[in-house]
Amino acid sequence: MAATKHAQSIKQDSKDYLTTALLQILETKNLNEITISQVVKKAGVSRMAFYRNFETIGDLLTAYFEPLISDRFKDIKDDISEQDKLSKVGKFFVDYADTFKLSTDHGFEFVIKDIFDKEMMSFYETISLPKEITNTRRKYWVKFMSAGVYAIWREWLINGEKESLKEIHDILADFQNSTMKSLIR
Repeated sequence: MAATKHAQSIKQDSKDYLTTALLQILETKNLNEITISQVVKKAGVSRMAFYRNFETIGDLLTAYFEPLISDRFKDIKDDISEQDKLSKVGKFFVDYADTFKLSTDHGFEFVIKDIFDKEMMSFYETISLPKEITNTRRKYWVKFMSAGVYAIWREWLINGEKESLKEIHDILADFQNSTMKSLIR
């Protein structure tokens, strides 16, 4: 059993080294300019260590960002006050603003957007909608809301977070409520 724990530890170390190396390279290069060879060389691990853990560089980014974003959505789904939810989401966006901006500048925003979209879909699945709304309308409303929420957060971050987080939250709530009312009509 000790060998198994040791092997797991080595595998996790390799993942951590690869992630750190890739994030450092992304500070100066676009994603489409980066090769696996560059990442493993900077990480100080073998190509085999990369392929034991990931198929692509995008997979490595997904493995890094997925738990970070999923944890924030868990906070949103938890039964806590709106103010606490707003505070936790706000802290996440502020903490990762530089990384998000880097993702837009260096060609890996699609990774974050895909994870965000998946989490939004999951979040809206937990919300009870009026029975008048058909499954088709629900599906497209959720897609619409996911794209809209992402676009608003993106715009807010890219433009320097000029509005308060509460103002952004209120705008999102207004859009959600007004589009829901429209669906019921």
